[in-house]
Amino acid sequence: MTALKGRDIGAFLNNPDISNGYILVYGPDGGLVSENTALLAKRFAGDPPDPETLVSLQMSEIEADPQRLGIAARTSSLFGSGRVIRVRGANGKLAATLAELLDEGVDAVLLVEAGDLKPADALRKLAESRRDARALPCYADNARDLDALIRTTFQDAGIRTDPDLVPFLRDLLGNDRQVTRGELTKLLLYAQESKVLTREDVEALCGDNAALAIDSVVDAIGTGHTAKFDEAVTRALAGGTDMQRLLVVTQQHMSRLRAMRAEMDAGASTETVIARATPRVHFSRKASMEQQLRLWTDTSLAAACARLHKAVGDSRKHPALSAALARQAMLAVCMAAARR
Repeated sequence: MTALKGRDIGAFLNNPDISNGYILVYGPDGGLVSENTALLAKRFAGDPPDPETLVSLQMSEIEADPQRLGIAARTSSLFGSGRVIRVRGANGKLAATLAELLDEGVDAVLLVEAGDLKPADALRKLAESRRDARALPCYADNARDLDALIRTTFQDAGIRTDPDLVPFLRDLLGNDRQVTRGELTKLLLYAQESKVLTREDVEALCGDNAALAIDSVVDAIGTGHTAKFDEAVTRALAGGTDMQRLLVVTQQHMSRLRAMRAEMDAGASTETVIARATPRVHFSRKASMEQQLRLWTDTSLAAACARLHKAVGDSRKHPALSAALARQAMLAVCMAAARR
């Protein structure tokens, strides 16, 4: 079996143990598939890759001209060395041609990129059954992998960061490697001269400002901070979020609080309820959510939800008054929290 796993993948990427043959890079994380294939292309064709050695093909090109891959693989570079063929978007139709080339023993490295393949897929079966082939699965990074990637990237560039920046950035970006790499590159360029990166920098450069502004609105309402509510609403509106959306999101937030409060009333701790909440509560909001869950009871949350539900209906019946009705209802819920 030549299906690589865990540490074996990293070791292979740094020092491939075959000089010719078929390497399948596949998985649901398209960004990581592309990144790992590009790294292998540099290993085999130089950094930057020699254009006379490296040939890049799309599966659509091969399907339009079935002979194209065979011709490329059997043609030596101008310097007499074997070719490195990179095929993007491959599917099972390619397996027969790959098997033919491998049986022939062509002097080429066949780097094949594919999506999430089942074990029975022809490309996987071929890669996992031959000595001259390797299969590299690429699954979404876990929290530890992302933390290490972010931390190492900034350390290598000599950039100092706020203590909580790594987990904040990880939660902000998600676990798609291509997205993460792109955002890290942007942050490196930003901090190239100062060599300092703060959480505020990351929020400004990478954050979904509309989402952050909406979170500020609902948290101000849930904790009863009227001044913060007014400031957050102003910022959200300036960012292009309309009042009707703020009203609906607030209604959803209070309904979510009620469901979480019900779990607590059934015996679960605040920490447990927040930890298993879906969607996940960002760590920067946990303190606020804990406070809101302490402030509100099921009865008061039911009343707040009813008030907001009525406001949603009224604002849709009277479009000209929708903004005023929405603000009035949200402010009323915020003041109810302030009185608690």
